Amino acid sequence: MTATITWYGHATLGLETGGYKILIDPFFSGNPAASISAEAAQADFILVSHGHSDHVGDAIAIAKRTGATVISNYEIAGWFDKQGVEKTHGQQHGGGFKHPFGYLKLTLAFHGSALPDGSNGGNPCGFLLTTDDGKKLYFAQDTGLFGDMKLIGEEGLDLAVLPIGDNFTMGPDDALRAVKFLEAKTVIPIHYNTWGLIAQDAGAWAKRVEAETKSKAVILKPGGSIAL
Repeated sequence: MTATITWYGHATLGLETGGYKILIDPFFSGNPAASISAEAAQADFILVSHGHSDHVGDAIAIAKRTGATVISNYEIAGWFDKQGVEKTHGQQHGGGFKHPFGYLKLTLAFHGSALPDGSNGGNPCGFLLTTDDGKKLYFAQDTGLFGDMKLIGEEGLDLAVLPIGDNFTMGPDDALRAVKFLEAKTVIPIHYNTWGLIAQDAGAWAKRVEAETKSKAVILKPGGSIAL
């Protein structure tokens, strides 16, 4: 079974596995890096890592149009219920659930999570997915470096997706340390170059990753994909 990951710009990702389409932090409208429009996005499931507007993004509209289930922490899932989204699933950190597309666990993330209207967004998270054929995929989303990434790495990761933009998340130096903690076979950088404030040279970072670790760094252009 192939898992295909697509980067749509910023922290917005698509994942296809087991015949299901999953969107992660679907920020298209107002995203200068977005490679497609919100109207073109398709999903069976939508994962939302935290409440900030550049991650909640177009999730409400896409979920209502496609009938996708929104998965997030308990507080954000409840907020989506109040916005008229019919199918939601709330989890919390360290808790896992067997969804049709695989076993999903919410991980720690160090960041904020207030929702666009100021509501309580609970605690931000990352996602650790074990696909039905045993692939381990870690989507850190918005976070700073933290030591328990070593524990996530003990899972034996096939892929780690990490922010490198700095200012709001890890920058290149801390993201390199994260790669060393995680020891994933493949790493992909996200959350950079959307705006000047988070501009980074991803190619230079990738060279450092491959010089100092055993991981393969893959730089995607918005709309680009990789198959595992």
